[in-house]
Amino acid sequence: MKTRHFAILIAALLLFSCQGKHFVHEESFQRSIPEKEAVMTEGILSFIEEVEAEGIDMHSLMILRHGKVIAEAYWHPYKASTRHIMHSVSKTFASTAIGFAVQERLLSVDDKLVDLFPDQLPAEVSPYLAELSVKHLLTMSVGHNPAPEFYMSDENWVRMFLATPIADKPGTVFTYSSYATYMLSAIIQKLTGQTMFDYLKPRLFDPLQINNIAWETGAQSMSAGGWGMRIRTEDMAKLGQFYLQKGWWNGKQLLRKEWIREATMPKIFQRDSLTYDEQMYDNWVQGYGYQIWMCINNAYRADGANGQFIIVMPDEDAVVIITENTAKTSAVLDMVFKHLQPAMQQIIYSPKTELKEQMSTAVNALAVPLPFLTAENTDTLRSRAMAFVCDGNAIGLDKLSLSFDAEGHCRYSMTIGGQAYEFDCGLDVWKEGLTARPSPYFLSPRRNPEGLAPFAVAGYFSRTAPGELRLRLLYTEDYQEETFLLRINGKSLTAEYSNSFRRNDPPVEIRGHSES
Repeated sequence: MKTRHFAILIAALLLFSCQGKHFVHEESFQRSIPEKEAVMTEGILSFIEEVEAEGIDMHSLMILRHGKVIAEAYWHPYKASTRHIMHSVSKTFASTAIGFAVQERLLSVDDKLVDLFPDQLPAEVSPYLAELSVKHLLTMSVGHNPAPEFYMSDENWVRMFLATPIADKPGTVFTYSSYATYMLSAIIQKLTGQTMFDYLKPRLFDPLQINNIAWETGAQSMSAGGWGMRIRTEDMAKLGQFYLQKGWWNGKQLLRKEWIREATMPKIFQRDSLTYDEQMYDNWVQGYGYQIWMCINNAYRADGANGQFIIVMPDEDAVVIITENTAKTSAVLDMVFKHLQPAMQQIIYSPKTELKEQMSTAVNALAVPLPFLTAENTDTLRSRAMAFVCDGNAIGLDKLSLSFDAEGHCRYSMTIGGQAYEFDCGLDVWKEGLTARPSPYFLSPRRNPEGLAPFAVAGYFSRTAPGELRLRLLYTEDYQEETFLLRINGKSLTAEYSNSFRRNDPPVEIRGHSES
């Protein structure tokens, strides 16, 4: 059911001018409003309107102009304090770490991997492997075809990467590979004895006051490098502004501007076969720098799966941050350059009082669509508790219990492998909480939840029919979902379980009986 309407768009815009009134921003940027920074509010409104019309699952939006936040919005239950999965935006942090290492003369981009890892090489070093340099890792031009894929059960990703046959001459073909970025992490750890996370902390995270941050580890306890970072929207903006300012921050040149310039220039092109007209408006073929994508109109971006973006617009002195969960990433990028970039002008405008008045009536309406709703004429369970022992099932659910407070909200508990997990679920509303249970994101064999708990979660349920409950657990840090359909008939329980990671699989069937 689609519940977002045009009025919600206005709600988003009120956040643009609240200047911290509704959200607490730690170590924040200054807040302003679009017109004071020569940005047309109409352009921002038209962007959000198209996002809504396309059904984009947007989680946050932040726009900086002249170093000030002039627009921000969070789709409930996402909020300013939410740490959001970055996916491959993590890669730009990884290349920044290499920039610091080059600045400190620990290595150069021309250093060869055979010299950096002499004890990890295969028995026979091919000519292409002998050529492979740090620069080839940075520019996704290693020459693997296809790119390798490793899992947490594999012992040594460095050795496996170096043993992977190289089909194309390094530096000649763009082949996207998260494990090329993992090798950058391995290089930092080899040279410094620190994980990439720890290496960046005093050089980047602490000066930019990026404090609430987590990064997955890969094999051998190294920072994953190419994926798995979790940070807040405003902290994403800090990296974007840091690049816009060419490494300058709070009166200090933290990273040489020469590195920023090199990192944000195209080093290799994704598809050389396209004509000029085909390339002109396609954000995916503008070239690739040091773990950074070039965009149209002289912009560039850090880019993560499903639409995590840090878009830097040097000509406009602007940064745009987006977190979301969509397959329509190209469409969203096109919307940015269709609506937001043209809205950035040179003339300062007068704020529109009538628009502010409209916005003030709907400030709390912005939210992701509700997954399901309680059916009409369905009684609400209040001040009750029930527990069920489950038969053997594919997810290992041993016990399931439900307790309802006086308002009808639910405490849901499930026991899996002797470990009990509890979630607060609101009746037709989201209830936020924390859990030690990893989300379905970690069903991927390359992902590692170690050291990341507790995980933020929002619980929601509805009574969709008499004797029937549908329950949704939304893991907000990585936007994965688990859904339970529970049917209770006296002392018997039948249930169906599904999750977003395996959304195409049939639901897991669960049966149980009352403990009492």
